[in-house]
Amino acid sequence: MNIHEYQGKEVLKQYGVAVPEGKVAFTVDEAVEAAKSLGTPVVVVKAQIHAGGRGKAGGVKVAKNLDEVRTYAEQILGKVLVTHQTGPEGKEVKRLLIEQGCDIKKEYYIGVVVDRGTGRVVIMGSEEGGTEIEEVAAHSPEKIFKEVVDPAIGLQPFQARRLAYNINIPNELVNKAAKFMLSLYTAFVEKDCSIAEINPLVVTGDGNVMALDAKLNFDSNALFRHKDIVELRDLEEEDEKEIQASKYDLSYIALDGNIGCMVNGAGLAMATMDIIKYYGGDPANFLDVGGGATKEKVTEAFKIILSDENVKGIFVNIFGGIMKCDIIAEGVVAAARELGLSRPLVVRLEGTNVELGKKILNESGLNIVAADSMADGAQKIVALVK
Repeated sequence: MNIHEYQGKEVLKQYGVAVPEGKVAFTVDEAVEAAKSLGTPVVVVKAQIHAGGRGKAGGVKVAKNLDEVRTYAEQILGKVLVTHQTGPEGKEVKRLLIEQGCDIKKEYYIGVVVDRGTGRVVIMGSEEGGTEIEEVAAHSPEKIFKEVVDPAIGLQPFQARRLAYNINIPNELVNKAAKFMLSLYTAFVEKDCSIAEINPLVVTGDGNVMALDAKLNFDSNALFRHKDIVELRDLEEEDEKEIQASKYDLSYIALDGNIGCMVNGAGLAMATMDIIKYYGGDPANFLDVGGGATKEKVTEAFKIILSDENVKGIFVNIFGGIMKCDIIAEGVVAAARELGLSRPLVVRLEGTNVELGKKILNESGLNIVAADSMADGAQKIVALVK
């Protein structure tokens, strides 16, 4: 789950992480009032969307008076920002962060992530702040430094200081930077984050070390422990189909292809998308109905796929273990009848109760194309869609 920058900064403040003072605004007048209340000669007007690269897309402006605040707020609110993370469709800006300006002396990068290779938390730093870390990795990998955290003892002060030295934080501010990193790590662990990225971390003219930006993502599987974080969820930033899927505990991610996929098991779902691409098609989604799906859950999954106007055909690929093929078949038939399915449908069933599942499909009277294997099914749906 993602949250906005201003929300992330509020979370970090609870852990003693230094951030500029700021206020959220939903209208132009609110933006001007927020700027007045901050009482600084310079304020920053920032678009709040769940995507990086806002500055390059015109979503971050420095205002030197209230008239400029009003002008920038009018320009940004309601604007569709297109960044490298939004895709070509972009995202509409519905809220702004009005924040105190600060005297930036130097920008750095700090990020905390889980390294799946080692199964440990890693804190990364670079003196190339304000740049996407992917760009730094591609062009100046020697400028990225890492500290691997032992989960038994957590991030140690000497590790934080070593990272601060490595990224060339001024000597007199190393201890402040180390304290910042330790607080960020604590927030990451206690709030079950999947990523905590500060880009940039800045050193100011008056000797402060603070987070000028903050990106916090959270492990969705741990949200039951954090009702305060769940309340920060902005449904307007999420795909409607993904929201609906989450209500039924379905793992769904919208893509930009035209072949809808319904599969049980994340690995099989990935393989299904790969084989569709291999035979020249484009998957419209990742959808894992899970191992213990009910007829109702399968029906809902089918509805979500069909709600995507780009979907021109559907491939159901089920290997029944815990999930029985007859349950899938009943759900497919129920959804197809309820929604008046007119798009091509290819179904490949294998495993538990496969014969019963095939019988249900064959006797449904629906125009369902049977497939003998995953490859056969992929070829058939690609051909039907084309």
